[in-house]
Amino acid sequence: MRFIVYIIFLFFFLKIDASSTIKNNTIVLPLNAWASQRVLTKVVAKKIESLGYKIEFLVIGSTDQWGALRQGIIHLQVEVWQSEQTGPFKIAVDKGFVIDIGRHQALGREDWWYPEYVEKSCKGLPDWRALNECAAIFNSEKNASKGIFYTGPWNYRDADLIRALKLNFTIERLKDAKSIWQKLKEAKESNQPIVLLNWTPNWIDVRIKGKFVEFPQYEEACELNPNWGLNKQMLHDCGNTKTTLLKKAAWPGLESKYPCIYSLLKNINFTNDMISEASALVSADGFTEEQAVELWLKKYAKHNQDWLNFECPLVAQ
Repeated sequence: MRFIVYIIFLFFFLKIDASSTIKNNTIVLPLNAWASQRVLTKVVAKKIESLGYKIEFLVIGSTDQWGALRQGIIHLQVEVWQSEQTGPFKIAVDKGFVIDIGRHQALGREDWWYPEYVEKSCKGLPDWRALNECAAIFNSEKNASKGIFYTGPWNYRDADLIRALKLNFTIERLKDAKSIWQKLKEAKESNQPIVLLNWTPNWIDVRIKGKFVEFPQYEEACELNPNWGLNKQMLHDCGNTKTTLLKKAAWPGLESKYPCIYSLLKNINFTNDMISEASALVSADGFTEEQAVELWLKKYAKHNQDWLNFECPLVAQ
């Protein structure tokens, strides 16, 4: 994942003792809270091992990882969602704490989303104004007046959006992406209307038809100028940006200490289909992450072999 944050992260300035985790010829890779990142990280791990390096994994949040990348606690990140130009990734890059290794071919989007069958019960969707007219159907409790928007542990501005657009919704924050998908599967089985945080590419692209809610279109002034938009007293009365860049990031010392891995990371390039498939194998098809890695490597064999087309100036001993 990839996420919109509007606070300054103090962890950029924390002093972290990396000596216990930086080991010769051992590359530490982060595992975040969503399936595609975990599967694709383990795919890349296989390629790093083929160059003669050892791998360790560190389970870490997508916000906490920036401080870890700065200090070399982890060495690279293969799936960074850059939704805007002022978030923690951009701040870290601008300060020289993290290296931007470039973008993938894939493009993403992150926002409120509903399965297609909901339109039968809520006419007017995907226009956001239909949500208040149908709010009660997005709550399975009897006599409920407010709808529920399901999201994860990430720091989006959904509460600001609800207040600014006067949406008759509450937020239920779940612990991870897997919990969101479980809510979606349960709702779909019972034909219960549901609206939730979704992003593309992921498994839903190839398994469940649905649409993003169309809020007022994002402009930078939406975050900075209360006079912009429908609500003249509040910020954030707009949706998220409709184009999210998917990027790769690295510890600043990666190129000098591990030039082969730096070259590998530069060559890696995921398409939307590649990311969707990595997610679907686990979240929809029920394979373990390790099984998904093997299936993914076979399906995209030519692509991942091409990643190794570079001169390797230093091979691990």
